[in-house]
Amino acid sequence: MSRREDDMEKVDGKSQPLLLPENGSDEEEASWMVCLSTFIAVCGSFEFGTCVGYSAPTQFGIMEELSLSYSQFSVFGSILNVGAVLGAVTSGKISDFIGRKGAMRLSSVISAIGWMIIYFAKGDIPLDFGRFLTGYGCGTLSYVVPVFIAEISPKKLRGALATLNQLFLVIGLASMFLIGAYVNWRILALTGVAPCVVLFFGTWIIPESPRWLEMVGRHHDFEIALQKLRGSNANIAREADEIKEYLATIAHLPKTTLLDLIDKKNIRFVIVGVGLMFFQQFVGINGVIFYAQQIFVSAGASPTLGSILYSIEQVILTALGATLLIDRLGRRPLLMASAVGMLIGCLLIGNSFLLKAHGLALDIIPALAVSGVLVYIGSFSIGMGAIPWVIMSEIFPINLKGTAGGLVTVVNWLSSWFVSLTFNFLMIWSPHGAFYVYGGVCVLAIIFIAKLVPETKGKTLEEIQAMMM
Repeated sequence: MSRREDDMEKVDGKSQPLLLPENGSDEEEASWMVCLSTFIAVCGSFEFGTCVGYSAPTQFGIMEELSLSYSQFSVFGSILNVGAVLGAVTSGKISDFIGRKGAMRLSSVISAIGWMIIYFAKGDIPLDFGRFLTGYGCGTLSYVVPVFIAEISPKKLRGALATLNQLFLVIGLASMFLIGAYVNWRILALTGVAPCVVLFFGTWIIPESPRWLEMVGRHHDFEIALQKLRGSNANIAREADEIKEYLATIAHLPKTTLLDLIDKKNIRFVIVGVGLMFFQQFVGINGVIFYAQQIFVSAGASPTLGSILYSIEQVILTALGATLLIDRLGRRPLLMASAVGMLIGCLLIGNSFLLKAHGLALDIIPALAVSGVLVYIGSFSIGMGAIPWVIMSEIFPINLKGTAGGLVTVVNWLSSWFVSLTFNFLMIWSPHGAFYVYGGVCVLAIIFIAKLVPETKGKTLEEIQAMMM
């Protein structure tokens, strides 16, 4: 008798799903496999963080050894974004074609090659090419990791597990600052290879996304993967039927294109996904992080103290805040609290620069600037840092995920590049004005979240999409 038949009972002569009692050991087995799969996937997030954090601690070592000018090093730092945009453009199609695990595996190989090229580089051209390749890997991983985690997780754990994406990103970022303080830039490049190795080999021992397997017609593999993720004795009949029923309703739809994203059936998905990524970057986070030391110096505060405090804070609040609270309080409340906190942080920083410009209350300016940065980054860490990626992975129907997810990821990287590019110009124009502008964007983000962003806590992916339709 098949597993499916075992899970049926006769009621009034008809077969009905047999709801087996949940077993503690089954839950532990399921949680173990889901957690292992998530850990392997977030090695990609850690890799993402190492790529972003690599340039800051290596700047002077690379410039001195390879005789690079400031403009040449700026190209090296920014070309990561160019590669990431290309990776984001292709990420959706790649993950739909070769699977979520295949996309992560390919990205790990490309990133590892990029790191090795950087390690052996003797001039600026191979250095830039290696950085471009690591950027391409980042762009792909920034899409496929949260999607994979959302598709394998049970609904009660999905939010917490998905936020591990952002947690491991900031851990990777912080690790580059810490390790970079003790090793030279070539050795630091080798440390970037480590998460690539774990990701590549780890994807061979974890199951593929069941939803992707069913989408491409691998029905037997779908049931095996779902059973492995939920426990060998777990009853997967109801969840399997829900997934199959949902996929069956969209199976007759044609392949999506960019034009389909503006169709009235899909436009709300796209507005929410693109809007959250837009606000995640245009509140100024990359400007604040990349130039935090400059902010502290300009305000007369200690850059070393400030950098240490915000690095520790970012990791702790991402771990204890979003990861523990997202499935208890929900996505919307954390996003709202995050946007309000960043608004307060922007006002504190802006006011510190305004007081300095007018020579007023000079003794409180350093404390105002440091507290503003800490409030801002802490608020970002509990909501706007992780949750837009969580919601992006939840809201798109599976037939739209490739196209829409790629678009959303591209918007994120382009917005990141634009904010990084314009931050210095805004600071030259008016230091306090720059942060008042970012504060204004925070206000718009609050309105956007209140009006358009759905609450997805405690719902299956299929329920979320039905609700938004």
